[in-house]
Amino acid sequence: MAKDLFNRYIWLVDTIYQADGITFEEINGKWMRNSMSYGEGLPLKTFHNHRKAIEEIFDINIVCDRKNGYRYYIENIDDLRKGGIRTWLLNTFAVNNIINESHQLKRRIIFEQIPSGQKFLSALIEAMRDGKVMELQYKSFWRQDKYTTEVEPYFVKVFRQRWYLIARNVRKDALRIYALDRFIGLKQTGKTFVYPNDFDPEEYFRNSFGIIKEDGCPPETVTLKVFGTQREYFRTLPLHHSQEESETEEEYSVFRYRLSPTYDFIQEILSHGCEVEVLSPAHLRDRIRMHAAAILERG
Repeated sequence: MAKDLFNRYIWLVDTIYQADGITFEEINGKWMRNSMSYGEGLPLKTFHNHRKAIEEIFDINIVCDRKNGYRYYIENIDDLRKGGIRTWLLNTFAVNNIINESHQLKRRIIFEQIPSGQKFLSALIEAMRDGKVMELQYKSFWRQDKYTTEVEPYFVKVFRQRWYLIARNVRKDALRIYALDRFIGLKQTGKTFVYPNDFDPEEYFRNSFGIIKEDGCPPETVTLKVFGTQREYFRTLPLHHSQEESETEEEYSVFRYRLSPTYDFIQEILSHGCEVEVLSPAHLRDRIRMHAAAILERG
């Protein structure tokens, strides 16, 4: 029953979001064509109950424009368009509903798998919500042995098909980043912590391309020359929020960034091969040249 209600909420938000202004009669008509309705209409009282639940669960306000034919719309729609966790959740469930409505297409829609996300993610989110200190058993790629440590989970982030936990290591009194696919075990300690009100997860990674933060790698201006049609990929999916196209020529474009050129950013540049050239800073250009020389030697 709870799952059915949740799917109803998602369907209703998605229907109103896609319509950008819709009457209750039009909503009811769409509902009647949905398999969740079982051929029964949506009572007006139920519709308003769903509106209230959606506001409480997702902080999404569905309001009525009485001056425009009693059309319903999402009041804070700009927040959804900016992205974030609510947009990700709604998109995920909306796609899931569409797939459930089209059983014959299930094998024709392929998703990326995220290692260990389901196994540990729920427990971490509950610990974040309740302020619980967790005992983490972890096996790093950089150490031969596993180890156990206590962490205060601050937030989680997904990057390149992997979930990461950013947490305060209690013993070291410092923030550390842990990949969920390297978790061996996770359990509560019975201790609690207070999440700092002035901590901003987005600000924490503002100058980072991916998941790495290095104390000795401050943000600086990076310029890349991108050739041919590869420019279109950069334009439609920027590498970083600071991306600017500062120069546009017939055969190439120059993109400028303000970020920390960490290991994962270097890996991203290398993944584009000869279609991306580092113009500055000089030390980053030299590092890319060293990698290219190593590739030639191994060839």
